Amino acid sequence: MTQITEFGRTAAGALVRKVMLRSEKMQVTVLTLGATLQSVRLDGVPYDLTIATQNVADAEGAMCYYGSLIAPVVNRLTGAAAQVGGQTAQFEKNFLGKHVLHSGSTGAQHQVWDIADASDSALTLALHLPDGMGGFAGNRDVTARFTLNGARLQMDVSVTTDAVTLWNVANHSYWNLDGSTDYAGHSIQLAADHYLPTDSEFVPTGEIVDVTGTDFDFRAPQRIAPQKPPLDNSFCLGRAQEPLREVLRLRGASGVTLRLSTTEAAVQLYDCRHDGFAAVAIEAQNWPDAPNKPGFPSIELGAGQSRTQSTAWQFSKE
Repeated sequence: MTQITEFGRTAAGALVRKVMLRSEKMQVTVLTLGATLQSVRLDGVPYDLTIATQNVADAEGAMCYYGSLIAPVVNRLTGAAAQVGGQTAQFEKNFLGKHVLHSGSTGAQHQVWDIADASDSALTLALHLPDGMGGFAGNRDVTARFTLNGARLQMDVSVTTDAVTLWNVANHSYWNLDGSTDYAGHSIQLAADHYLPTDSEFVPTGEIVDVTGTDFDFRAPQRIAPQKPPLDNSFCLGRAQEPLREVLRLRGASGVTLRLSTTEAAVQLYDCRHDGFAAVAIEAQNWPDAPNKPGFPSIELGAGQSRTQSTAWQFSKE
């Protein structure tokens, strides 16, 4: 029987539910607030593998990005503006008073999603984003389906729109596979030949840099530690969606390993510097700030079009 419990209420009084998914190897919980991946427990490991909120107040506040589904556009848009369908769209300036970060205060991570379908091993959440919310065009109907099979969790996010819009979503989970105070001792391998440097305001410069000879060459497994190297960059996997394929491995000193597969063209790594380097955020997405960077692949979605993004996490312990 599907386990659905009340998690709390938002400041506006909306009920937030917690749904537990189970397999013979794992236990996962998802919140309806922000379609948040709130807990990931692997059998035989006595701690949670992800860091997420334990109450609604934190989920609406300082931890709103922990494990949530960021939409319609993850990451930053320079100047809180972009060309969409030949017109200039303006967005909320919620980052440094200049740029928009994670779609602003009306992003999907701040919304309470509906439960469309639930079972012991699968959950489908649904959300309607109305035309103009946060400055983004189109009536957009979104579903996020989580499926647990053994030690593998997959998330499929689908959207349709009735107007030209921007669409670049990502799960924003933070991972620490050791249950430790920070991620020192982890190693990472990432199939990216190029990365996107950022300026002092953490927006991409527009350069596409070969990782060869840099601290960002993770094509072979590389040990990471706080500030070694500093991480808040996107790594390029291609220039368009591809069939679901493995692109990243994160391994803790404990022997717990996460293998990430995605359909997307980039992965953003962030070192959680704002919270003591407690974990590493791994965000499968398209290239950030693409509408404002000539040469970056488009994130436009046309009227009447649909798109599905898939991300999968496979866990194991040696």
